[in-house]
Amino acid sequence: MSDNLSSAGNQQERLSSEEQRRWFLAGVIEGEGSVCVSFKTHPTTSSGIFVQAGLFVYQHRARRELLEMAMDIFQAGRIYPKPGNPDVLVYAVLSRAALAEKVVPFLRRYMQHSARRADYARFTEVIGLLEARAHWKPEGLARVVDIAYAMNFDGKQRRRSRRELLDRILRGHTLDAPGRGEEMVRSPRRRGELGGTETT
Repeated sequence: MSDNLSSAGNQQERLSSEEQRRWFLAGVIEGEGSVCVSFKTHPTTSSGIFVQAGLFVYQHRARRELLEMAMDIFQAGRIYPKPGNPDVLVYAVLSRAALAEKVVPFLRRYMQHSARRADYARFTEVIGLLEARAHWKPEGLARVVDIAYAMNFDGKQRRRSRRELLDRILRGHTLDAPGRGEEMVRSPRRRGELGGTETT
């Protein structure tokens, strides 16, 4: 009986410790992390556009253990040197399955008080649309663009205007591409880190 109580107490302590780690990671993400949705040209997609969503966390290489903690908690992603600045390491989760199964539940639970909670909510909505394959149709992909453009200060750092991207997506379809002309979705300091040919 006492052994059972001791085991239960130890389990609660372990759970409490894990919960503390997750709240601590939430603080790291708040200060040094970002979510973004980028759009790349891709010849094999019907629209010519590939959607890449991701979570990124940045740390100086001397604090690599923080990124390893994030990788341990999410059980996904990879760590690599930031392009052009090898003293900074990047932890990135780009797998759609991992974003849906690991990152989105974390954002909902632990980032609800974040100053960027609206961006996290939009990111979560985008992941839901991608999981439902809504982006396989022009109208669904246009919806993803609209949501993504609303992220990260209305996507002010985007290279291509929303109108230009929507015109490309909706060309030849009955749905009109409204003149919503702002820029696209992306966190300013994440530019050039995803690889490929970006349209945003």
